[in-house]
Amino acid sequence: MLGFVGSVLALFASVPLLVFVVAPIFRKFIAGGVCKSAAKLNGKVVVITGANTGIGKETARDLAGRGAKVILACRDMAKAETAACEIRTTTGNQQVTAKKLDLADTKSIREFAENFLKEEKELHILINNAGVMLCPYSKTADGFEMHLGVNHLGHFLLTFLLIDCLKQSAPARIVNVSSLAHHGGRIRFHDLQGEKSYNRGLAYCHSKLANILFTRELARRLQGTGVTVNVLHPGTVSSELSRHSTILDTVWKRSSFFLKTPVEGAQTSVYCAVAEELESVSGKYFSDCKPAYVSPQGRNEETAKKLWDVSCELLGIHWD
Repeated sequence: MLGFVGSVLALFASVPLLVFVVAPIFRKFIAGGVCKSAAKLNGKVVVITGANTGIGKETARDLAGRGAKVILACRDMAKAETAACEIRTTTGNQQVTAKKLDLADTKSIREFAENFLKEEKELHILINNAGVMLCPYSKTADGFEMHLGVNHLGHFLLTFLLIDCLKQSAPARIVNVSSLAHHGGRIRFHDLQGEKSYNRGLAYCHSKLANILFTRELARRLQGTGVTVNVLHPGTVSSELSRHSTILDTVWKRSSFFLKTPVEGAQTSVYCAVAEELESVSGKYFSDCKPAYVSPQGRNEETAKKLWDVSCELLGIHWD
């Protein structure tokens, strides 16, 4: 009996040691891939949407640390100015500025692009990072369902307005931030705005699939221009993206140990932006700084082309 009790006590005593040994290993697994490139970006101009917080902010910090001129394109200018100031201080790079961009308003997108093209002669890296998730049903200033409008159409229009500058600055890169959630998405052309049936979780998935399809079709159209475009899943990151869901926000905050930090979540964005081995790679999907599996619906060329045409029609643009 005493031997049994002793064994139980010894087992309990070993638990803290086991946790101490295993926890760092598990945490490293959660952190995922790390961008190992030491590429410098002196003289390069970068635009990052939604860079006032989360992975966008950490992506901006990393690229600023490499010497790039970084423009934080954000809706909340107070937060953006604070982020820009912090990045300038931590990196010593004074070429970090904040500019107003509301992806839920095509007028704001056009004004941002117009001002950028007046002030800058080149653009080497465009990172379409901003996004919304799990929004209650609402519409953008132009009447688009919020997930579709911000996550897809807003970035579609921004890229369209800046594409000539990117081509003239080649070699240049476009990086689109999607999600593993694209596996649950479908492009429902019969109800693209969710007016007949709306589920905010599925609406997010649909918009992330749109990011994948946009990347695929854009890559096809950019062949031979010196501009590449890739798309990525940053991982499940502890960020403000869950702000529209009280339950998910609470769960994420209490489970932060099992989530990537913004710095960890930014690694694949940085990798797609700077990795030397991706210089001529285009139209691919990455996760943890390596190629990842795309859902069958994300590989459908017919759907990608149709979404392109429908997006142009909704935005009132002609993009060959």
